[in-house]
Amino acid sequence: MAETQETVFKSVQELANSNQVPEKYIHTQGLINTSSPLLDVPHVDLSLLISPTSPAKQQELNKLQSGFKFCGCIQVINHGLADSFLDKVHEISKQFFALPAEEKLKYARTVDDIYGYGNDSVLSDKQKLDWTDRLYLNVFPEDIRNLQLWPQKPECFREVFEEYIKNMKLLSESLLKAMAASLNMEENCFLDPCREPGEMVARFNFYPPCPRPEVVLGIKPHADASAITILLQDKEVEGLQVLKDDQWFRVPVVPYGLLVNVGDQVEIMSNGIFKSPVHRVVTNAERERNTLAVFIMPDVNVGIGPVEKLINEERPRAYKDVKNYVELFFQSYQHGKRPIETAMVCQEQH
Repeated sequence: MAETQETVFKSVQELANSNQVPEKYIHTQGLINTSSPLLDVPHVDLSLLISPTSPAKQQELNKLQSGFKFCGCIQVINHGLADSFLDKVHEISKQFFALPAEEKLKYARTVDDIYGYGNDSVLSDKQKLDWTDRLYLNVFPEDIRNLQLWPQKPECFREVFEEYIKNMKLLSESLLKAMAASLNMEENCFLDPCREPGEMVARFNFYPPCPRPEVVLGIKPHADASAITILLQDKEVEGLQVLKDDQWFRVPVVPYGLLVNVGDQVEIMSNGIFKSPVHRVVTNAERERNTLAVFIMPDVNVGIGPVEKLINEERPRAYKDVKNYVELFFQSYQHGKRPIETAMVCQEQH
C-alpha cells in the first residue's frame, strides 16, 4: 500500500487530543501489562570506567560486561554532562513537539524517507502503528546532515542539540573501548567499524497520553540495528520495557542517567556474548513522555562479523559476516521479524 500524505501527517498528538485510537494502533494478541516487574539494570560509573588509575576501574568493567550479557543494557552515571544541560535537552524536545502543527510540518519527512518529523512509515494494511511522533535527524558525519530538517524553533534547539551530540560521540567511543576492554580484546575492535563514515543518528520521541494503554504500544517490540544506542529517558515517566526470559520487565528511570543498550551489530561483533535486547515502549493514559535516542551505526559499506579472537571451540562462530545491516533491519522490523536471525550461522544438530 502506498502512503498518502494523510498517513504521514496525521500526528499521534492530534489523535490523542481528539481521544481517538484508530484500529491500526490496536494490538490484538492479549492485553499489554504496563506494570511488569522492574529490571535490575547495573549502574556503571563512567568516570571510573575511563580513569587510567582508578582501583575501581576493573569493577566497573565487570559491571558493564555483566549488564550487557545479562539484560543487554546498563545505566551510565557520572558521564560528565551537567543535570542543568540535560534539562535543556529535555526542554528543546518538549518545546518542539508543543509547537503548532504547521510549524512542525516545515520539518516533515517525505513519504519515502524516515528523516524529519513524522511517525511510522506505512508499508502494509496489516501493520500495527506505534503511538509516537518522532523527529529523526542524521548527525554524523557532518556532511550527511540535512539542516533543513533541524528545527529553528525553539531558538536554542540547534545549539543545545549540537553540544549534546558531540558529547554522545565522545561517550560512545569511551563505551565501545570499555566493552572491548571488558572482554580483554584490542580496545578498538568494536570502535573501528563505527568510525566515520560510520553514522550517528538521533531520534526525538514524543509519546502523547493514550486513552487505551492496555492495547496500544508506543513502540512495538524490536531490537536495535545499531552497534549501541544511548537513550536519554524521560526523567519522570517510565515506559521502556525489555524482554528477558520470555517476560517483559520495566526499565527504571534514573534521572540524569543515560541508558545504553547493545544493538544487533555489537551482538554480531561480540559473537553473541553481548545481547541486543528486544524492547518495547508502553503507553500511559495520563502523562506524555519525551525521550531522545542516539544510534551509533557502523559504516554500511564495511562488512561486520564476529571478532576473530572471540571465536573458539567453546564459542563457535554464531553469525555470518553482513553488510548494510540497517536495510535488512527496516525490512524485517515492519514485518515483526528479528533481522539478526538471518545473520545466524545454523549450528549442526547433534
